[in-house]
Amino acid sequence: MTNLEVFSDLSERLKYNFPDLPLYVRKGNLHQFNNEAAVAHWHIDLEFIYVLEGAMNFSVNGKVTRLNPGEGIFVNSQRLHFGYSLADHSDCVFLVVVIHPSILGEKTSFLHSYWEQKFGHMMTDFMFLTNQIDWQKSLLQSIQEIYWEMYTEHLTPNPFRLVSQALALCAAIGDHLQFVSGQSGVLTHVQEMTSFIHQNYDQKISLEDIAAAGAVCRSRCCTLFNQYVGQTPNNYVTQYRLQKSCEMLKETRRSVSEIALACGFQSSSYFSFIFRKQMGVTPQHYRKQVIDHTS
Repeated sequence: MTNLEVFSDLSERLKYNFPDLPLYVRKGNLHQFNNEAAVAHWHIDLEFIYVLEGAMNFSVNGKVTRLNPGEGIFVNSQRLHFGYSLADHSDCVFLVVVIHPSILGEKTSFLHSYWEQKFGHMMTDFMFLTNQIDWQKSLLQSIQEIYWEMYTEHLTPNPFRLVSQALALCAAIGDHLQFVSGQSGVLTHVQEMTSFIHQNYDQKISLEDIAAAGAVCRSRCCTLFNQYVGQTPNNYVTQYRLQKSCEMLKETRRSVSEIALACGFQSSSYFSFIFRKQMGVTPQHYRKQVIDHTS
């Protein structure tokens, strides 16, 4: 997903709908991402995806699940994940609900202990959701209801209802998660390497730098990226830089040259070449399309 900030513990936190309500609710589509693929990322939040139109592949800790209309997926806390388009590059429209544990409040040690028990590293990484199973169908409907509450039911959403609906989602999925013995800690290395890239994308980054961030050798670094991220470390760096450049083109008035340097590209000409190769348009044309779409 986009709208991520990197924190000191290497996790990521989204820019929630409201600053004081740690709940992220959006309708999205794959074509908003570079090459119809979100950048692999992880965060402490729980994530629920519900596909409305089209289809996509969704990777969690290197395991890929295909999601068709009416299906969804739950992603547990601190799992590396991303969605991407099918081979035909068709678009996919989906709802996403992301819930941070601080929604439980501060003085609720019993609730936080239960959260850590249910959504810890030794529990199920993800769960495919289908409308063919009653409790999962109800959960998918709840995702839609949260979206409706946030955007369509009222001019100002009812925060009590949003919180209760979000906690109901957590309770429903928590009842069906299982303890998984022998969960590998190797993902920590991948998280450290991707987070290093997120924090230093504006600087020159070598394969040695990325490997050192994960305390692995170069060959192990490449193997882990291929297994968990689905691409090489260098390609991931380029993809992340392009994502940040798209955000700057949309959200700032900085020149293309300034954005190129701010995103770690060697020059504005090289940035324009890579951008057009990956996005199909020049940076200037992309910015114009965004302006025309929002005006």
